[in-house]
Amino acid sequence: MGPNRRQNSIKGTFVAQRPFKRQQAVRKGNTAPRKRKKRVNTGNGGGNGNGNGGSGIFAKLGVMIPGPEAIIRFAVILGIWGLVIGGGIVAYYGYGLPGKINFEVASERKPSIRVISVDGAVLAAYGDRYGNPVEVGDLPDYVGQAFVSIEDRRFYDHFGIDVLGILRATWVNLRSGGIAEGGSTITQQLAKNLFLSPERSFGRKIEEVLLAIWLEFKFNKQQILSLYLNRIYFGAGMYGIDAASRHYFDTDPRRLNLYEAAVLAGLPKAPSRYNPLVDPRDSAKRANVVLEAMASNGVISSARAERAKQPTVRTARQVKSGPGVRYFTDWILDRVRDYVGYVDEDLLIQTTLDSRLQEMAEFNLERALESPRAREKHVGQAALLAMTPDGAVRAMVGGRNYFESQYNRVTQARRQPGSVFKLFVYLAALDKGIGSNDWMRDIAISVNGWEPRNFDRKHHGTLSIRDAVATSNNSIAVQVAMEVGLDAVIKKAHDMGVSSPLGREPSLALGTSEVSMLDMTGAYAIVANGGFSVFPHAIRKITGRGGEVIYERSEEFPGRLMNPLHAGEMNNMLAAVIAKGTGRNAIIDRPAAGKTGTTSDSRDAWFIGYTAELVAGVWMGNDDGSPMDEVTGGDLPAKLWHDFMLHAHQNLPVRSLGKAALARSKKAGEDGSWRDFTSGFTTGNKK
Repeated sequence: MGPNRRQNSIKGTFVAQRPFKRQQAVRKGNTAPRKRKKRVNTGNGGGNGNGNGGSGIFAKLGVMIPGPEAIIRFAVILGIWGLVIGGGIVAYYGYGLPGKINFEVASERKPSIRVISVDGAVLAAYGDRYGNPVEVGDLPDYVGQAFVSIEDRRFYDHFGIDVLGILRATWVNLRSGGIAEGGSTITQQLAKNLFLSPERSFGRKIEEVLLAIWLEFKFNKQQILSLYLNRIYFGAGMYGIDAASRHYFDTDPRRLNLYEAAVLAGLPKAPSRYNPLVDPRDSAKRANVVLEAMASNGVISSARAERAKQPTVRTARQVKSGPGVRYFTDWILDRVRDYVGYVDEDLLIQTTLDSRLQEMAEFNLERALESPRAREKHVGQAALLAMTPDGAVRAMVGGRNYFESQYNRVTQARRQPGSVFKLFVYLAALDKGIGSNDWMRDIAISVNGWEPRNFDRKHHGTLSIRDAVATSNNSIAVQVAMEVGLDAVIKKAHDMGVSSPLGREPSLALGTSEVSMLDMTGAYAIVANGGFSVFPHAIRKITGRGGEVIYERSEEFPGRLMNPLHAGEMNNMLAAVIAKGTGRNAIIDRPAAGKTGTTSDSRDAWFIGYTAELVAGVWMGNDDGSPMDEVTGGDLPAKLWHDFMLHAHQNLPVRSLGKAALARSKKAGEDGSWRDFTSGFTTGNKK
């Protein structure tokens, strides 16, 4: 069969099929004649069946593709609209910028308050601390180069905006799936720090860009870098390289070495994380990255960078106290206005706190609470306060964990003191002529239907007042209080610094009215110093930014508050508590006196005692008032007192209580006629 016949045969086949389709259409009820669509063959030979059937589609696409002139016209229109929109955005956000460009407002900051211990340690810093302005040209070359290398390596080449840096950061962030790198220049960071809020928004970013361009137009690169170094935040409340170099390395920024410069240059990215005082190893890793960036930027050699690297950062300051010192510094901050009024300038507060004793107090308190016995006895909280017999606070721990609870159990809490309150009962008795050698009977008594009981639920017959104090006898304490009068007891407590309201009821003798540890420890200090008034204090001096003395505590000796013989006799009774009474767990290597206190169901347990050098109070209990498991003041509190005082008196000479009080009397100008303080006895009659 030839090709023509074969072609006709194929063509016939298609012709034969068409009637069949029309018949189908008729059978479906379509009686209208079907119009044929006219075929248009745009390809070569398409009508004969041997052309390319897809060529029509490509022809249609070709018609749709615009020519070069259309593309150019579209680009121009798009560019014009882009300029219009961009100009509108710039005009919108730029309109309010002149009001934000205010260097006086930019220089405003919160006053800086630094709290210093008596031995020179920085306990805390509040507010913002700025150093003196420095010019980058006055610093070693590597200081400015360190910041440029790690923060903005093309700083000297861009106009405030680093386009290549933005593209690189965008690429890195896309690959990492998050924000791994930023594209802000040093100029942009300066604009943000000077004039803008920390808000993250599209509008603020536009303002930042515009201000950066304005700064580049207004200042040269060295001026911009100087402004940046004087404004950037370095952590710990430090702003500016002068404040940071002095805070971390105790040196002038002009004398920074290469590694110290690298440490400071690494801080702006994450000041808290890379703080060398908090984490010296992490800070060192960041500084090593800065050194590598400097070598990569060509400002130092790779060999010099390797030689400068360190495994850890050594700073000039060491943190001597833990977070527990914040109870003390917060208390100080609350009292500053009482001394200087409104705070509108930088202040340096020199305190009485001893950082060594504070560290010991925090350590021993935490160890006591973490002991198996404390856990077994359900002891949840504790507080410790130490002061000199003149009232200068040397250590204060207001709770077991400052970060969990800032509530200060030394200054803010009011708890029942138990038998430590008996101090005022027996001092009132001494004023009424009842001495430590007088005798009273320990018997069952009833006062208006209330029957006080001793801790051991027994009665012990006739006891001296001294022995009644030593054994913390409740029956005799209530009898004495009723004999001298509750009003006399309340007056004595208030005269000795107790500020809380006290209930006029017989149970007051056993410490049922709530008081603060600060007041109670101060009252025991009065007995420790021989009877001179005590005002617990912690601030020695407050100076302003220029060293001007704003406040300084007077050295004037306090006045006498009680008869020295009564102070001596009370001292003798309290010494018996430790020597042979309920406070035997507090015995240390030198003369000491004190008193235990325990409230109903062991909800509170106290021990307050003193030596010739130090007065310390300890409280244990639970914040919710739940009872401990048979914990008494002579148990865990006395042991904590013992451990702290033993550490606190290391390398101190042993002094008797009477001689120390006598020395204070002579200092106050007294003639020393009351030398019987050391014996502390008066004659009396049996009762």
